[in-house]
Amino acid sequence: MQYGAIKSKHPEFVSTISKGNLIIKGQIRPTERSKIYTFKLKYAVGGAPDVSIITPTLEKNFNGEDIPHTYPKERLCLYYPGYKEFTSSMLISDTVIPWISLWLYHYENWHLTGDWMGGGIHPK
Repeated sequence: MQYGAIKSKHPEFVSTISKGNLIIKGQIRPTERSKIYTFKLKYAVGGAPDVSIITPTLEKNFNGEDIPHTYPKERLCLYYPGYKEFTSSMLISDTVIPWISLWLYHYENWHLTGDWMGGGIHPK
């Protein structure tokens, strides 16, 4: 289901299945003025999507602040797991992929303003 939806909606992404995991690699550009970001998404059915930005390297902002809404190893925090905003019955192509772009949009604005305007709760 997930693999087919990604192949259908995002044929430009490289999608593979390895050891029971769906692995998606692709490029996203949040706005016309944005950088092009290469991401990797790893997903095992029933688990949480694990998303990281491969290039360019994510960096602290001009205030030297750590990147907000990330997990260790700079994996993106796209939603609050406790609220079940993503479940295995939802399509990654309709949820997580747009959320990556939205996260990157807020990341770029955070670099300009010093304020994370994407809202959300980050689990500790």
